Amino acid sequence: MVVDAFPDREIIIKDKPLLYFGGTAYLGLPTHPDFQKNIISGIKKWGTAYGSSRNANIKLAIFNEAEHLFAKLIKAEAAVTCSSGTLAGKLVVEYLSKSDNAFYHYPKTHPAILQIKSLPLFIDGELHPNLLNHTVENIVITVDAFLGLEVTPTSFEFLDTIPSNKKITLVVDESHSLGIVGNFLEGVFTTISNKNLVRKIMVSSLGKALGISGGIVAADKVFIDALKNEPDFISSSSISPAYLEAFVLSQQIIKAQQKKLQTNLEFLFDGFYLNADFKFNKNYPVIYCEDEKIVEHLFEIGMVITHFKYPTYKKSMCRIVITSNHTKTDLTKLKESLIDFNRSS
Repeated sequence: MVVDAFPDREIIIKDKPLLYFGGTAYLGLPTHPDFQKNIISGIKKWGTAYGSSRNANIKLAIFNEAEHLFAKLIKAEAAVTCSSGTLAGKLVVEYLSKSDNAFYHYPKTHPAILQIKSLPLFIDGELHPNLLNHTVENIVITVDAFLGLEVTPTSFEFLDTIPSNKKITLVVDESHSLGIVGNFLEGVFTTISNKNLVRKIMVSSLGKALGISGGIVAADKVFIDALKNEPDFISSSSISPAYLEAFVLSQQIIKAQQKKLQTNLEFLFDGFYLNADFKFNKNYPVIYCEDEKIVEHLFEIGMVITHFKYPTYKKSMCRIVITSNHTKTDLTKLKESLIDFNRSS
């Protein structure tokens, strides 16, 4: 389906408006009028793009202002932005690959933080045996805060079973939790602690809940300063400074949209029961369905959801997304349709 305008709560297919429950604009910011005004204000001040290196002699003040604000809200020592979440992940992995680190990845980890020689964290449901031996070594574990087909945060209890001779750097991708899980921008990253952790690093797309085309890395100041001196960071284009201006100006808008999303979730999931084909969590704006017939069922009654084959999964993804911009009428129709499908399946 090719469309000619941004799909918000509605999508136009062959001149016909349908309800849209897909995408990743959880907070509905891309079409929010006041957020758009702040984007325009940012463009007028900083231009549409800034192609110079971040390490050039002329530096734009908005980068430090926005990154300091991000770090404060995420509860990290420091943060740095870049042009995409994928670049954020790859910058971190490439930098850590230069040191004597053994890499392990959680099942179904996003390709952006999957190092080429990384070993699976688990084999047949048990920790990789290399993690339980007596070798003293530095290891890097990469993991998504929310896996692609999950609606609850990844459990980090496995950290407690790794012996103290392993010094752990944990890289957490928060692309599908930043801004929608926890208090404002305090996501899963904030809650993780373990005695063996020598460093924890958050990477994330900003183009999901926050509606900003770019990515971010948050960690301790020493790590962020080192990352800023990496060749790939120095030579790559930055995130548009106009977007960072909009982020700084839009704090109250983001909070209001978060509140609307929570209200929508409470309304939708009140008295909501479905069979095992569905996976949902009343505090998370995504419903997954394993039965691909749901796609056609919803389409026939005027609704479109996300449906495609994800690189690290065997099955196609049937993903129903609730945003801040959906109305109670939208949600009632969705709820009734899902319950009807559930009864007939």
